[in-house]
Amino acid sequence: MRELIYTGFMSLDGVVDSPGGTVEGHRSGGWVINDVEFLPEAFALKGEELAETTALLFGRRSYEAFAPIWRDSEDHAAYKDLPKYVVSETLTEDALVDGWGPTTILRSSGDIAALKKSDGGAIFIHGSAELARRLSDDGLIDRYHLLVFPVLLGAGKRLFSEADNDKRVLKLKDSAAYPNGVLKLIYEVS
Repeated sequence: MRELIYTGFMSLDGVVDSPGGTVEGHRSGGWVINDVEFLPEAFALKGEELAETTALLFGRRSYEAFAPIWRDSEDHAAYKDLPKYVVSETLTEDALVDGWGPTTILRSSGDIAALKKSDGGAIFIHGSAELARRLSDDGLIDRYHLLVFPVLLGAGKRLFSEADNDKRVLKLKDSAAYPNGVLKLIYEVS
């Protein structure tokens, strides 16, 4: 069974909205690059993940934001030929970004559960907070790779649902604290 891994930047109060800019219009957008000293070692996790990534999964809005930029980005060149999956009830084939490798549209959590049963390695979710909440509620996320930033944003999209779900115990697999206040937390979902 393939692992489904959420990776992302998160504020201390659980917000994942607009870490790199104001794409979604969050009034505190850019909190990763504007408010915390950049230390390369705090971002080393992203390079480590690349070695493990065999496919990418996005919600529609994150796909539409990332695909045109990442397709031509030297920093994301290794993702170009990886299979990509976009979860959307409305996206059409003609709306997919050309030149960014094979992309498949999935329509439901059931499609994602079937994908997890297919051959292959780890599937990483970038951005896509609403999708991640839904997949977590459905028990489909196997691991979280979080870089937690020392900011409190108050408002914005949160990674975790407020639904009255059954308790899930997480097992800490790796962690690190950096001088700029960023924490790396890697949890497996039991």
